[in-house]
Amino acid sequence: MRLKPARKSAEDVLRELVQSSAIAIHSTPALVGSVETAAAKDDKKRKEKGDRPLRRKSGLIALPGSEVRKSLQLAPWHLLHNLAHALSLSRQGAGRGLAEHWGSLKYSQALTSVPETYIRLSSEGKGIARYYKQLQSRELAQGFALALARHVLGQRHPDHFVSIVSADIVIRAGWPKRSLGYPYQPDFFAEVWKPGEPSLVYSMGIKGNHGRGSDSYKQLAACSAHVEAMHIGTWGQAPCFIFSTEFSAEGPVTTHCLHTSGEGGRPPALPEYPLKNLDNAAEDANIMPGVQPPSEGDEVPDSEPGFHVQFQRYPWFHHVLARTATAGVAAFAGDGDAIAQYLTTRQGSKRYTAGLAHPTTGSVKDAAYELLGIPFVGTDHVFRLNDKRVEAFSGVAQDLFALLSPQAKDKRPLPGRVEQYRREIYDRRGTWPVQIWDEKWEGPVSVHEDGTVLAIRLLRL
Repeated sequence: MRLKPARKSAEDVLRELVQSSAIAIHSTPALVGSVETAAAKDDKKRKEKGDRPLRRKSGLIALPGSEVRKSLQLAPWHLLHNLAHALSLSRQGAGRGLAEHWGSLKYSQALTSVPETYIRLSSEGKGIARYYKQLQSRELAQGFALALARHVLGQRHPDHFVSIVSADIVIRAGWPKRSLGYPYQPDFFAEVWKPGEPSLVYSMGIKGNHGRGSDSYKQLAACSAHVEAMHIGTWGQAPCFIFSTEFSAEGPVTTHCLHTSGEGGRPPALPEYPLKNLDNAAEDANIMPGVQPPSEGDEVPDSEPGFHVQFQRYPWFHHVLARTATAGVAAFAGDGDAIAQYLTTRQGSKRYTAGLAHPTTGSVKDAAYELLGIPFVGTDHVFRLNDKRVEAFSGVAQDLFALLSPQAKDKRPLPGRVEQYRREIYDRRGTWPVQIWDEKWEGPVSVHEDGTVLAIRLLRL
């Protein structure tokens, strides 16, 4: 009779969350060919059904060897911080605080990390029901892809800051999506920026699976249609990343990735279209859906389905990107009023000022801790991890939060200072703690360069 493996103690789980391993990355010319073959097969099937083939991103190539040769070493807790950030404005339900914290925390035992090797699925991660495997692969894939995107863009643009923003929330502010009738769009934008300058924007498509490499080829082919739906500036020139993370039951977790370098994504600074002051509230726009192909002689082609940020719209797009990224940071601290002021009406600002009292929508600085020597304010949740109760805390550095949600002397809320906040985090690049275990806190702590923190520990009664 086979004995069931003993359940790990909560103490062991927390210790394993901070063990770093490499992420297996697959990005080769052969992968490009495999994705093109998968796209051709899909297009053939669509034609046989009488459907139009998808418009896909052209010019996809493998990442340069210099960007993937240096192994990306990460601990599972860092990956879960990336996932938590991705879910911070995902509107998962009325109990938003618990739902979106749990979106990342439920994977605390899904990964195993062994030094000198690659991150893998743990026995716990492999042993879940089929339906939940789909959810697991989709959500965990975001954590891996966003970690890799930050790593690559940090090398590619060392004098810039990288912010990750939900594409759906940004698009909601500009386009009447429901009237578009087109189901494809990027999952995230990576905003590469310097204070006071136009941002360079990468579109990202992200998927995950529990199958084989051939499943990832199909997913990358699908992602190429999602990123092609967004054009910024000149037709076809916006850079992108597409990712498919394979959660193998036998080998390491492998992230397959391709990209385009494109000269677009950052329209030239034009005097007639100056950037907006980020301290001012952003507004919803009503941009006509569709992507305008370039003219051929005197003929103006019909527009294609998708979203197009023309040069004159770029200041608005830059404004909404920055304010939405700031809303995501405020969500980590649990200040509903702060979140609301950075979102437009169509992005859901009223949802955060509708009298809700859930931990990360209605509470304001309901918890404060000093972690790795830095004061943070935020919100927390208590839940069981195997045999013990644990406390998870998410927040923002206290001095930065004071910029995001300032108050007058009479406690009246004042508009947030986004311009100053972005200057501060830009100037502090590379100065945040790199250690991931806080002896005083007695648990894992992950700090991002935007000032957000995710921490967990046993609950001491």
